[in-house]
Amino acid sequence: MIACTSSPSILKTKVPPRPAGQENVIGLTAPAMDTVRLGVVGLGMRGSHAVDRLSYVPGAKITAVCDIEPDRTERACRILASHGKAAPQCYSGEEESWKGLCEQEDVDLVYIVTDWVHHAPIALYAMEHGKHAAIEVPAALDMDEIWALINMSERTRKHCMMLENCVYDFFELKTLEMARQGLFGEIIHGEGAYQHNLDPFWDKYWHNWRMVYNRDHRGDVYPTHGIGPVCQALNIHRGDRMKTLVSMDTKPFNGATIMKRHTGEESTPFKNGDQTCTLISTEKGKTLLIEHDVMTPRPYSRMYQLVGTKGYASKYPVRQYCLGEALDGPVDAATIVDEKVYMWDELGALQSQYQSPILTPELEQLAREVGGHGGMDFIMDYRLIYCLRHGLPLDMDVYDLAEWCCVAPLSALSLENGNMPVEVPDFTRGAWDQVDGFSYALAE
Repeated sequence: MIACTSSPSILKTKVPPRPAGQENVIGLTAPAMDTVRLGVVGLGMRGSHAVDRLSYVPGAKITAVCDIEPDRTERACRILASHGKAAPQCYSGEEESWKGLCEQEDVDLVYIVTDWVHHAPIALYAMEHGKHAAIEVPAALDMDEIWALINMSERTRKHCMMLENCVYDFFELKTLEMARQGLFGEIIHGEGAYQHNLDPFWDKYWHNWRMVYNRDHRGDVYPTHGIGPVCQALNIHRGDRMKTLVSMDTKPFNGATIMKRHTGEESTPFKNGDQTCTLISTEKGKTLLIEHDVMTPRPYSRMYQLVGTKGYASKYPVRQYCLGEALDGPVDAATIVDEKVYMWDELGALQSQYQSPILTPELEQLAREVGGHGGMDFIMDYRLIYCLRHGLPLDMDVYDLAEWCCVAPLSALSLENGNMPVEVPDFTRGAWDQVDGFSYALAE
């Protein structure tokens, strides 16, 4: 439930007081461990792939697996056996079989790959029982879940990270490094999206849970792939913060028709519009544009565009950089600035000068070989285990989780109130400028 009070111009969301004795978890570290023992919950399409990928990650050991369907746990055991790994403890058959996994002593990290509605409950139970939590996207569905995850992470001092793989795609990693080194000047605007025609995939979701969720909820229900990479470039809660959000959507022109075709079910009403656009302003006067569309046959796109005072980056629909380069002569207000566009070979040559500090040639080659959305899933898993093994802060913390997930409930609030602006809470409760700029933790 979103607690808010209305004013003529903005819907204000309340920030619950931090419980007594808690502190923020910015820069949170945990004792280093030579081997990270994982319990994987949810072994469907993505979960089984995660079991395979994690088998290649140094220092990762899967000691437990769980799925309501027993045949899926058996498949996970076969995958591990094919890599010469020991058989894990298996949990299945009951709605809450995952509780046994979270209670198992030789599990350090619970890796959650279930349907969306189980993400937060499993993570909360895992942290309550002394485990770190890594949660597939979106990690939380409403403001109550978001604040519960923040409070539990702060209280238990356990990591709670969302498994947002798109921040580890190769273009995004190299472009972020360019931004960090100032190639584009100051980043003032970012765009991201999840535009993906899911018609070939709807039937793959267990009991049609994803279609049902879109039927029952309005707003950008899947924002994190688009917003995550641009938030890193804009240093959100690392010197700036999201302040105000406003959303607009189309009618669900296709939603009910698609649902009937796939399920035979008449859906009246179908709540989620085919296209949702959300505009966000920041404390320092910058902007983000986030879009969602899974119902139309448009080409796949996460947009990923950065606009800086001296340059521009774009991944979709065409990969390119555009830098403003002054012509010969003194640079002043009257100087003519020419644009230099980098594409194809020139783009690669430019990127080669800005290698991400976490992306060694060896890791990039291994990631491409192991795969997972072209390799970015493997880099995500590798970095998670690397940071835990070395006792380092994770690349994404619980406040990233909160900021990126809050677009779903807050966009719905804006839409349901005639596209009114909505205040975005400060999930850090005052510590959003404690860190100056995004950076990666690395072992010496």
